[in-house]
This record gives sequence, structure tokens and C-alpha cells, in this order.
Amino acid sequence: MNFAEIMEKGGASMWPLLFLSILALSTIIERIWFWSRVLLKQGQVLNRIMDSAARSWEMTPKIARDYRRHPLGEYLYAPLKLNNPDPDLFHLALETAADDQLNTMRRGDKLLEAVVALAPLLGLLGTVLGLIKSLSNIQLSDLGTSSTAGVTLGISESLISTAAGLIVAISSLAFYRIFQALWFNEMRVFRKSGSDLELIYRQRWMALEDNRIPMNSNLETSETVDN
Repeated sequence: MNFAEIMEKGGASMWPLLFLSILALSTIIERIWFWSRVLLKQGQVLNRIMDSAARSWEMTPKIARDYRRHPLGEYLYAPLKLNNPDPDLFHLALETAADDQLNTMRRGDKLLEAVVALAPLLGLLGTVLGLIKSLSNIQLSDLGTSSTAGVTLGISESLISTAAGLIVAISSLAFYRIFQALWFNEMRVFRKSGSDLELIYRQRWMALEDNRIPMNSNLETSETVDN
């Protein structure tokens, strides 16, 4: 059977299934393109920003700003663009940016979830409607005669919608699980890189605070001697 015959014999539920399959396919293609760009540049973004933070902190905001189009770069740039924040504010900026970027990465998941849930039900509905149509023409006197041959063919055709619904649902579910796995892995990368960057910043902050304390103490001592 060609595509037109499948759509015709599958019944009215095949059109909603076709619409769901187009939505799922477009979402899958867009997510594949998104994740391919994220994963290909992620190592470069992470290495450049973290190496700069460890060697020359003053250059780190500029390097992170150059990678703002990458989710990881935008995440790490969020606290770096602040003007000498205290460590608690630095941590809060990281958390807020992580929530924003991770939510963006889950775009399309709700649509795939809806397709996975609706496609089998639509397929089953098409089959039930096909069975009702086929069995409504059967009379008890026709059982065992050649007049029931068309009914058997109608029942087999009504199962096309169920098969189509399952194909759409299974395909969508497979890619949904793949995208979920990528998202969980990205969440671990965000947590690790954010913790490392925050640790470097806290060490730098403490070093600056230690340098300020002796200067203030010497100033107070000299004032006391003068008095």
C-alpha cells in the first residue's frame, strides 16, 4: 500500500496522527540540531573559561562574554558580569542562571510527552471505529458464509491506525529519552563547572579580604601611637 491508501484505509484518526507525527518530527529535528551545537562546543567553552579563571581572573568575564550564545557560557557569565559581588551573591547568580538555561534545554519535552500519550489512544480509537463499522453490517445468518469476507478485510484494515499510533509513540518516546539523558548529563556539567568557578572565586575573595585586614590593622595601630 502507498501512503494515500494507508491514510484512506486507516480511517479518520489517521489525520490527527499525521499531524502529531509532523509536530514530533519537527521537534526532534530542532532538538537534534540544538544538542549537536551544544555538545560540539561545550568542551572548548568549559576549558577556556575555567583555565582563564585559574590563571587570570580579570580576563575571565571577557572570555565568558564571547561564549554567551552557548548555554554553558551564558550560565558561567551570569555571575562574572557582576561588579565584585560577595560570594553569596555570586552563588545566587549561578543558581538563577542554571535554572534559566536548564529550563531552556527542556524546550519541546512537553510536546513529545503529549505525542507519546495521545498517539496510541488515537490509534486505538481508529481501530475501535473501524471495528464498529465492520461489525455493524454482520448478521447472525451471515456467519460462516462468503459475505463475511469483507468484514474480515475491514477488521484488518482497522488495525492500521493502531499500528500507526504505536509507531509514532515509540519513535517519539525513544528520542524523548535520549534528550532526557542529555539534559541530565548537562545538569551534572553545570553543577560541576559552577562549583569549580565558585570555589576559585571564594579563594580569590578570601585572599583579597586577608590583604585588606593587615592594612586596616596597621592604620589603626599608627593612629593609636600618634595619640
